[in-house]
Amino acid sequence: MQGASNAEFVQLYPHRGAVSHDMWHRIVDDATDAIDILVYSGLFLVDNRPDFTDVLAEKASNGVRVRLLFGDPDSAEVKRRSEEEGIGVDGLSGRIRITLSYIAKVVGTPGIEVRLHDTILYNSIYRSDTTMLVNPHVYGSGAPFNPVMHLQRVPGGRMFDHYQASFDRTWEAGKPLETAK
Repeated sequence: MQGASNAEFVQLYPHRGAVSHDMWHRIVDDATDAIDILVYSGLFLVDNRPDFTDVLAEKASNGVRVRLLFGDPDSAEVKRRSEEEGIGVDGLSGRIRITLSYIAKVVGTPGIEVRLHDTILYNSIYRSDTTMLVNPHVYGSGAPFNPVMHLQRVPGGRMFDHYQASFDRTWEAGKPLETAK
């Protein structure tokens, strides 16, 4: 079991910016089965890739299940996190609203589901099939400044599935974007 867990761990990046643009692109481009993203805002995804929503729509049209989970910009948890990061009570909410304005283009696209969550977000999770990036959140520090773990699913491993279970629990508690407004 320990050997499998070691095999799951691919790389540790000191901060989100150290993850190559190529790796962020592969999370979407290489998906053949599923894309799962759990964030508060994820604004960097659309800022760094203007065709992000187009690629998601194309993937969905090819049978890839896309599940996107964003923080509810009106939730107490988002406001608190924003204050803890020192960006003002509405800083993070504003970033989420900007992201949602870009994502609105694909809301309702078959194969793409978008939900809002009001959880305390301990990790941002970006999964494509058997590849996962996990961005742990550190109190008082914004997500871009925190480490990122690159994991891969391997038989007998536990870490990948552990983080996937966290995504799935948050997904189940989330509200579809259309009804969350």
